[in-house]
Amino acid sequence: MPKRRDVEDFIYRDDVATVKTSMPISNLVLPELELRYFIDEKEVAKIVATGRKNGIIEPLLVRPIPDSDKYEIVAGAKRYRASQILSLEEVPVVIRELNDEEALEIALIENFARSSLTDLEEADGVLRLLAMKLEISVSEVPTQLHHIQNQLRDRLATTNNVIGDDKIKGVQEVLTSLGNIKLDSFISNRLPLLNLPDDILEVLRAGKLEASKAKVIAKVEDVDVRKKLLSEAIAEKLSLTQIKLLISALQQPQEGGQQSAEEKPLKERVDNTFKRLKKSKVMDDPKKQARIEKLLAQLNALMN
Repeated sequence: MPKRRDVEDFIYRDDVATVKTSMPISNLVLPELELRYFIDEKEVAKIVATGRKNGIIEPLLVRPIPDSDKYEIVAGAKRYRASQILSLEEVPVVIRELNDEEALEIALIENFARSSLTDLEEADGVLRLLAMKLEISVSEVPTQLHHIQNQLRDRLATTNNVIGDDKIKGVQEVLTSLGNIKLDSFISNRLPLLNLPDDILEVLRAGKLEASKAKVIAKVEDVDVRKKLLSEAIAEKLSLTQIKLLISALQQPQEGGQQSAEEKPLKERVDNTFKRLKKSKVMDDPKKQARIEKLLAQLNALMN
């Protein structure tokens, strides 16, 4: 991952055609499609607090919008929002001529350096940039990446879908520029997020849940149960371990009757689980005792 200082030097460097000046906020606009699905208001509040004393010191990177007197913000969206809250008339800017691909790449590089994107935002942003680089639609990129992965591993079954070396090099250059992202890692850790159920994607894009928790909840096949669990995980701010514990309790087979675990009231499922625990021989196993102690501690923490 590139260092933030190095990235800022790259973004605002003097060896390219740039103009450093101040600009009225009224001349600035946000991109139609921002990288972030939501802005952390706490982070904006920190900039506001600092800005009340010193103003906005770090310039925003902007690019001119053709046939307009407006400029699109490439880097500095939170500073822009803070400036609006502070009712500032002008902010410092660095103006650069950038095409769509260059602007998106710089925005991604800056956000990767600040670690300010969620896993899903990273996935969507990288796919958008690769789509521009490969000149294909965003929906076609995952298939292309899998073909490239197979080709690099020399496992391509046919020659019908061979990817040219120039395209492979272009993809690798993009991934390297964004902090040396590994193709295999991106395919295995980021692409699966895009196939999550819509209700899971919705809360991820709203920044209400971490990807690791979302992927676990997504494995619950019953839609109604999944939505209830999702709602509870967000409302109670459950840890990953607590979520796994709840799912495990939901999936436990019940003694007598044919009613599924998911159809039983939560209190009844808990009672049944503890009844089975008392009868079980796991209490005689020191290792399992330690695990039970840990789970009980987590339950007590959840209740408190």
